[in-house]
Amino acid sequence: MKTIGPKDLPLGEFHNALLTAIAPRPICFASTIDKDGNANLSPFSFFNIFGSNPTRFIFSPARRVRDNTIKHTLENVVATKEVVINVVNYSMVQQMSLASCEYPKGVDEFVKAGFTPIASEKVKPFRVMESPVQFECKVVDIIETGKEGGAGNLIIAEMLLMHISPDVLTADGKIDQHKIDLVGRLGSDWYVRANGNALFEVPKPAKNLGIGFDQLPASIKNSKILSGNNLGMLANIEQLPDADSIAIHAHMNKELAGILAAGYAQEELESKLHSLAHQLLNDGKLMEAWKVLLSV
Repeated sequence: MKTIGPKDLPLGEFHNALLTAIAPRPICFASTIDKDGNANLSPFSFFNIFGSNPTRFIFSPARRVRDNTIKHTLENVVATKEVVINVVNYSMVQQMSLASCEYPKGVDEFVKAGFTPIASEKVKPFRVMESPVQFECKVVDIIETGKEGGAGNLIIAEMLLMHISPDVLTADGKIDQHKIDLVGRLGSDWYVRANGNALFEVPKPAKNLGIGFDQLPASIKNSKILSGNNLGMLANIEQLPDADSIAIHAHMNKELAGILAAGYAQEELESKLHSLAHQLLNDGKLMEAWKVLLSV
């Protein structure tokens, strides 16, 4: 285990290590205006949502590591107390990256990056038409975390309106996680696309009480085949299958019946059953996996 403290590396190197380890991060594509009405558009990945009632976002235009200067976005929100937060999806990520260039104050990144400004309804900054979801916000607080390069400036913004493109909605009006096709920020030049095989579901345990890791049989808990994720899934079941359903499954499932009838020694039998359960768990078939594991 490599162990480092905040002062053990040059700041730039330590900063990159943090951004590589704390990832992926959602991207706040912040649209602001200065006191003279000039538009500014810049992305920030120190960003997330911190409550729905009231709806509060926090993003941080940190002081630049190399020269300890602050960004135009911070200057603008201090002056106007308004911002539009636009989310970033895959189809706009290259243009978004272009908008992160440090153009001189007064240069319009909408123009430089080729984005389409559309008027907001409750705030003065423009929305980005190409963004699938846009949030009009008022700034309620700004918290400075330090004076040195790399220090954050936490901009706490309250959402006034949310705009959602119909292109990313399901038939019943909900945001489709595949259609919205979001990207997240990693370290250095890396991003991640939240689509395709990268998407998976984990049922939230808050809906019921799982039996817990401590209730797993030792042979399962100490398996050389079942992964930590497999064990987590098994431990999240609320109630184990009953003996009758296990017996019926052992009779009806040809693969399992073949394993049980093959006359394997105990260790090899356990390995075969754990391998089959591993496959079932990877396919999301939790109850079937338990029936396999409890069939002997």
